[in-house]
Amino acid sequence: MSDTARGTSRRYGTRPTMKDVAARAGVGLKTVSRVVNGEPGVTPDTERRVQEAITALGFRRNDSARILRKGRTASIGLVLEDLADPFYGPLNRAVEEVARSHGALLINGSSAEDPAREQELVLALCARRVDGLVIIPAADDHRYLAPEIAAGIATVFVDRPAGRIDADVVLSDSFGGAQDAVAHLIAHGHRRIGFIGDQPRIHTAHERLRGYRTAMAAAGLPVDESWVSLGPTAPERVRSAATTMLAGPQPVTALFAGNNRVTVTAVRVLAGHPRPVALVGFDDFELADLVSPAITVVAQDAARLGRTAAQLLFRRLDGADDAPRRREIPTRLIPRGSGEIPPAES
Repeated sequence: MSDTARGTSRRYGTRPTMKDVAARAGVGLKTVSRVVNGEPGVTPDTERRVQEAITALGFRRNDSARILRKGRTASIGLVLEDLADPFYGPLNRAVEEVARSHGALLINGSSAEDPAREQELVLALCARRVDGLVIIPAADDHRYLAPEIAAGIATVFVDRPAGRIDADVVLSDSFGGAQDAVAHLIAHGHRRIGFIGDQPRIHTAHERLRGYRTAMAAAGLPVDESWVSLGPTAPERVRSAATTMLAGPQPVTALFAGNNRVTVTAVRVLAGHPRPVALVGFDDFELADLVSPAITVVAQDAARLGRTAAQLLFRRLDGADDAPRRREIPTRLIPRGSGEIPPAES
């Protein structure tokens, strides 16, 4: 009769130990350790009994304890803004692949763009003795990490720099990409160009706004402040901002969307608009090439961001102690149709 049929209860959260294996096999702890670690000095019959006990109990070697004795846990943490955001999928995969190539496990979590949650998650990972961290920051003050870094936890920031500490960082060229997007719209005849971006405290939003203003100034074009809207990327807020910019006697004739979430909402707004309006979005997104017109975007290389950050991290773990590095990954403008629509003057 099975254990379940006999009503034997399980205690979830408890795992069999080498002591349990030794008791079941009738051998000493050292003998179990030799079998588990593939060491010599065990007779075939004894090894068979130990392996049978391991199978019966479902024992697994505690690698974390074993590696901790060597000073490394062979794990790294990745703190993202939002695991559901498609932008972070390739980045996450790239970090995981580099970690795997170094024999390390990746543990990730989401800050939900909340500085307090970021700190809680980062310190929880530190408490679990990860060797290093890759962080897409939500906070603008990372001094809470200084003791952890001093204690030897390698840390690399991605997409946005650390706040108030010096650390390695890997960024996309948000400023240059935004300049390219707006210059592209200007080259197609637009003079009244709206910008809808993320929260102004976020580094990437600030840099993309700076690129927008720089491109407009370089073309000798004034910026009406009613053409600029920064804030949460919730559809309601973006829809309201776009609708306001597209209304009135002198509406904008083109929109530059500061990230993929803003772009998706802008596409929905423009689908019901009576006049054609040009659109360029920062970040590519799934199906952007299949809508009509297809969406012109400034594409980031998310995989390269993740790979570069992870490589920097393992470089630190391998002993590099030079000054913190700043790597900037170029963006690429992909014309598809929406950014090439000429202005429709009202």
